[in-house]
Formats: sequence, C-alpha cells, structure tokens
Amino acid sequence: MIGILIGLAISWALLYFLEKKSLLALGVLPLPGRLGELGLGFVLTGLLCVGVQLLEASLQSAHWVRNPDFTTGQFFQMLYWDFKSVFTEELLFRGAILYVLIRKIGASKSILLSALAFGVYHWFSFGIIGAIVPMLVVLIGTGLMGYAWALAFYKTESMALPLGLHLGWNFTFNTIFSRGPLGEGLFQLVNDGVLPSWFSLIGLWVIPVVILFLIRVFVSERNIEFKP
Repeated sequence: MIGILIGLAISWALLYFLEKKSLLALGVLPLPGRLGELGLGFVLTGLLCVGVQLLEASLQSAHWVRNPDFTTGQFFQMLYWDFKSVFTEELLFRGAILYVLIRKIGASKSILLSALAFGVYHWFSFGIIGAIVPMLVVLIGTGLMGYAWALAFYKTESMALPLGLHLGWNFTFNTIFSRGPLGEGLFQLVNDGVLPSWFSLIGLWVIPVVILFLIRVFVSERNIEFKP
C-alpha cells in the first residue's frame, strides 16, 4: 500500500506541475462507465486465461481440481496482492507518465515507449537478465501486452480498461490457477505431463495479439484529453 501511495503522490506531482491537471485526468473516478470498462476488461482477460489453462491441461492429458486447503482468507489475500501489484504497474506504465508523454510527443511514440519499457521491466521481474532468447521472447510478449493496454488507456482516456485487462489476467493466472509467485491457489493441475515447447507462446504472444485486435476494432476514441 505504501508503494501505491508513493505512486499516486508522484503521479499527482507530474500531472500538476507539467500539465496543471489532477489525478482525475487519469480517469480514476469510479463512474458507471469506468466501472463497466474495468469489469469488461477483467472478464475478457479472465476468460482468455481460463481458455489457455484448459488447453494446457488438455495437451498434457491432465485436469484441474479444487485445492481442498484453499481458504476464503487466502483468496482475499491473493486478490489483494494481485490488485496491489497490478495497480502499481498501471500507475507506472499507463498512468501519469504516459499521459504526459502523449500530450508532449503524441500517442504513437508514447504508446511504443510505454510498451518497450513494460517489456524490459519484465526482464527484471522474471529474473532472466543475460538469457538472450528468453529475454527476446518476453520482450515481444509483454511488450505486445503493454502496447495493447497503453492503447486502451489512450483510446478511453482512463486507467479503468487497462487496469481491468491487467487484473483479470493476473488474478486468474495467479489466484485461480496457482501459476504465479503466490503459491497454491483455488485450482491445482494434477497428472500433468510434458507440455509442448511452443505452448508458452500462446499466453505470451497470441493472447496479447488477440487483445490488441479487440481494442483496435471495438474500443472507440474519446478524443477529449488528447485532442490535437
């Protein structure tokens, strides 16, 4: 929570001193439309993540079972961790910095810079510095996802949709399917075998492309804050 408060303070300072704006410029008020965008993003990436996990189990001739030791307290602790980490990353990559960049140098360059920064950030969070091939794979995959979420921020002029998209994937991946750093979640994979080496590209490359396509086609630009 301290990290979020620091992020909000820095975001306020950037917006106020560089653009004479408040944090409301990031579209953070829980208005019905914003809540709808957040919920839609959450459901979309959550369902995509479910599809990937079910496909993975099928390819391994495995199946998912409910974790009998998983408690309600664990659920909310993991949900809180997911939200805290996602919101912190959104403030950094799809918040005030991206807002100011778009106003100063335009959307195309700003979105690309945000995507590249998001990809490089995951070299450190995944601990793969020095491993050239994994670094390239992760840069492309997380960069594409970062590009999609930055584009969602630009088109909606709000953090709500990218936050929902990000949280939906991370929550489903970490808490529901026990894939993240938080330990055993709601479901566990049993009788898992060897997964084809190409399968990791489904979640890393294919899903971001799907999300980017949906944002480009179905999300319309508000064009108020970032109007030329």
